[in-house]
Amino acid sequence: MGILIWVIFGALVGWVASMIMGSGSGIIQDIIVGIVGALFGGWLMSFFGKGGVSGFNLYSFLVALLGAVVLIAIVRALR
Repeated sequence: MGILIWVIFGALVGWVASMIMGSGSGIIQDIIVGIVGALFGGWLMSFFGKGGVSGFNLYSFLVALLGAVVLIAIVRALR
């Protein structure tokens, strides 16, 4: 059940991040961006002394969204 929650959470976060950044991507790319963004956001928040993604809640959503938006920005800058 945990993997299914990560996929749903990743899809939701990836979709919102792609809407914010104006990148039209498919569901698979949204899921990948959301999951990797959650990991990246948790890593970023550790530098500020805060926790990462801890479940399906608003704080975790915002951390993952921050990571996904930064990830999209980095990928765009590298292209």
